[in-house]
Amino acid sequence: MSAARPIPPMMATRAAALPVGPDWSYEVKWDGYRAQGIKNGRTVSLASRNLKDITRQFPTVTAAVSRIRADSATVDGEIVAIDSEGRPSFQALHHWSLEGLSLVYYAFDLLHIDGRDLTKRPLDERRAGLREAIDGSGLLLSDALPGTPQQITDAVRQLGLEGVVAKKRRSSYTAGRRSDAWIKVRFAQHQELVVGGYKPAAASFDSLLVGYYDGRKLIYAGKVRNGFTPAVRAHLFDALQPLDTPRCPFVNLPSARSGHWGEGISADEMTLIRWVTPAIVAEVSFAEWTRDGSLRHAAFIGLRDDKRPRDVHRE
Repeated sequence: MSAARPIPPMMATRAAALPVGPDWSYEVKWDGYRAQGIKNGRTVSLASRNLKDITRQFPTVTAAVSRIRADSATVDGEIVAIDSEGRPSFQALHHWSLEGLSLVYYAFDLLHIDGRDLTKRPLDERRAGLREAIDGSGLLLSDALPGTPQQITDAVRQLGLEGVVAKKRRSSYTAGRRSDAWIKVRFAQHQELVVGGYKPAAASFDSLLVGYYDGRKLIYAGKVRNGFTPAVRAHLFDALQPLDTPRCPFVNLPSARSGHWGEGISADEMTLIRWVTPAIVAEVSFAEWTRDGSLRHAAFIGLRDDKRPRDVHRE
């Protein structure tokens, strides 16, 4: 009998809207750590998306994997931290052991069980096996959602969850590949923010530094790297040139540390930034505010010429 083992995970392709049709099913896109749980007899481990061993970081999840109803198994899923209001929070993963936070594992796929490789089997069959295997273990099932794509979209948005993943019911598990058999749609929050600087790159910029006003103080909120078309990037770069200033306009920079996800700006990185007079307002989408007041997964949406920089406050 072959042993269960971690394999490079299958990844979803991002899209703006969910595909429609009877071949598709839909489940919540959880905002957490992608991880595989592996059981071989009494030996249990967890592997990250990059197949690093994270067993010791999440002992409660490891314990739940040990209770899978099989001698050997590999499950795929997401480790999710639930904040004090009962909502999943990626940021809370770093503080899950604090009072008021709990940790759960949502299993959404079964890749191996008792010597059988299931990756070539259709998703519906793998889901059925997963439901039976994790019953009573403490692992939670991320099952298909009922309703039409629009009903599901409305419900998931209303709950404030990150998004939805659409999966072809008869699709196999293509290890290590980003597949169009899985389509993810992320629902992000929006915020108007003031541009206070940028990190140069060749003849343009790598990222914008943005913030909001608290009284007369401009508070740094994060970097925006994504969402720019070549034309928009060129237009913005030209608009920034006459605003060049030697002084950093953000009152909370440099940061004491760069942050776990690189939200902050260290003293060394400050020397690489070009500062600008706060005159441009951009609308930005993002996944959430981190505990230290930074944006996560920020993406540029457009310029807001109708908004004065001084009127931009954190919403």
